[in-house]
Order: sequence, then structure tokens, then C-alpha cells
Amino acid sequence: QVQVVESGGGLVQAGGSLRLSCVASGTTFSVNAMGWYRQAPGKQRELVAGISRGGVTNYADSVKGRFTISRDNAKNTVYLQMNSLKPEDTAVYYCNAESGPYFSMKNYWGKGTLVTVSS
Repeated sequence: QVQVVESGGGLVQAGGSLRLSCVASGTTFSVNAMGWYRQAPGKQRELVAGISRGGVTNYADSVKGRFTISRDNAKNTVYLQMNSLKPEDTAVYYCNAESGPYFSMKNYWGKGTLVTVSS
């Protein structure tokens, strides 16, 4: 059973920083793509940033230049460094991890961690 667990959320003032972490465990296969998504109240879940196993990254336009995604393959861990936070970044942040045999890759989700940015 693959488990994905996020940590690092909290309350921060606008302009501040937070670092989120996410660990994927319980898989006998490599963890391939990993990513961070967020869902604000009343809005759909959206991609914040993604990273391939090889380190290729992509970001939502709204966070480019402020957020940095990175990973440690040995630890099946992905990080999201969030700087210059804005009130509109307030959301539950979810981690996603892709793993499994090449013919049956699956996506696994964490339960989320709340980030609140006060103005």
C-alpha cells in the first residue's frame, strides 16, 4: 500500500516563506513524477509544480519565480519551497506521486496540508 504524506503547512504572513515536504512510501517500484497541487475554498484543484524523476520541472504561471520544487530520489521525497507568499496562495496543498510498473502506473495522493497566508 503506497502512502503519501505531506508536512510543513501552517500560517504565515504575506511575503513570508514556507517549505513543504512529501514522502512516498510502501512502493516496490520507483517513484516517477511527483507534484504539488492545491485547492482553495470554492475552487478546483490545480497543479502548482511538478518534477520528473530526472529533475525536469514545470510550474503554474502564478508561482513561477516564487516557488521551487525539488526532490530526493533516494528518499522518495519531494519538496516545495514557497517564497514571497501571497494571500491568494492560501489553500490545501496536496502531494501526488506516480509509481508502479510501466504498464500500470498509478497516481497516489496525500491527504493535504493547509497553507494560510495572512495579509
